[in-house]
Amino acid sequence: MKYTNTAVMILCLTFLFFNTTLSQKKVKKIITMDNIAEQYVRLILDIGQHDPDFVDAYYGPKEWQDASKNMKYELTALKDRTEAISSRLKRIRVSKKDKLSNLRKTYLQKQLSAAYAKIEMLSGTKYSFDDEAKKLYDAEPPKNSEKYFNTILKELNNALPSDSGSIQERYQQFRNQFVIPKEKLDTVFTRAINECRAWTKQFITLPENESFVVEYVTNKAWSGYNWYQGNAHSIIQVNTDLPIFIDRAVDLAAHEGYPGHHVYNVLLETELMRKRGWIEISVYPLFSPQSLIAEGSANFGIDVVLPSKERLKFEKEILFPLAGLDASMVEKYYSVLSLVGKLAYAGNEAARGHLDGKFSKEETMRWLTTYAMFDSARAEQRIKFIDKYRSYVINYNLGQDLVKKYVEKKAGKNPTAAKRWKVFSDLISSPRLPGGLK
Repeated sequence: MKYTNTAVMILCLTFLFFNTTLSQKKVKKIITMDNIAEQYVRLILDIGQHDPDFVDAYYGPKEWQDASKNMKYELTALKDRTEAISSRLKRIRVSKKDKLSNLRKTYLQKQLSAAYAKIEMLSGTKYSFDDEAKKLYDAEPPKNSEKYFNTILKELNNALPSDSGSIQERYQQFRNQFVIPKEKLDTVFTRAINECRAWTKQFITLPENESFVVEYVTNKAWSGYNWYQGNAHSIIQVNTDLPIFIDRAVDLAAHEGYPGHHVYNVLLETELMRKRGWIEISVYPLFSPQSLIAEGSANFGIDVVLPSKERLKFEKEILFPLAGLDASMVEKYYSVLSLVGKLAYAGNEAARGHLDGKFSKEETMRWLTTYAMFDSARAEQRIKFIDKYRSYVINYNLGQDLVKKYVEKKAGKNPTAAKRWKVFSDLISSPRLPGGLK
């Protein structure tokens, strides 16, 4: 059979059309959320080669981590990759009815956006404190004036013993009565952990193999840290550079352990990575929106696990006696601390001024000692933290307030303990980020 030139051309065009169509369909099959998730994990690991603090935890495939260590990509190449992954992610369609998959897509979008900002910072771009906080943590930190903090200081002045000296000196003298002796630190801390664990397990089901070990360390910019290892295991480190006050026992036990960082990471690994195969959960980039949820829920979790009434009872009957402290002072101590807690955002103002170049080190110290009520040694430690972690400071106070508002709104008025715990546990076992708390 003979073919005319026209017929041959038609056959060729038809072949090209179907071949192109099949190729396009093949590409569409390749671009899935799981593919994007793998690309995201590898990207975060590669960015971590430029900043050792960036990857806070990783428990994914070891070969990915090994490959990242063996190949250090240029920052420009990492920016291009981030943009390309973000572009592919945008093309993925998710049903509006599939709420969890929509949360997953938003999670990846926000985390990628923060990763891009981090690469720019590593490349030399300098953001203001507020812009950095928005780009990295998906949140806008509030601003407070000296007048605001002075009003709180007046309340605190009336609550402190009327000894001579400045309000800061009187506060330090008062608080120094409540230092845990070093030889009793592990006993007190272990008891606080056991209490927080017992309460948490009444409301949250955890894997039987979950566990953590506690280490006491020195020469750190932070007071406590959870290093999540994967497989439901954490290493919790407590910094003993400075005296540790009795309130820090429950605070650290809850924040770093139950129902804080340890439980948060265990639930994400169990519910999202193990059960659903979401590999992106296996890597935790510290400078990302995830940190506001992590720190905010860990701080709010202190009140979830031991609300005021239960905490005072536990402190009075158990912890104060274990530490050898005067249990009759429990109520007075915590009433003073509640006022000091209102000064939490003073640290943000110090960080904003310091990082934006508006405060000298001396002015930053003044803010921390005058309004955050730090002694000089803690103020020095805090400045080291600010220099190292920058706008990360917002995740503790702003994060706590946003999580608190979200949980209380979802739980409704006068919720039962079970309802409050349910809303809280649903939050920390989901990929929800700061923008989703509104």
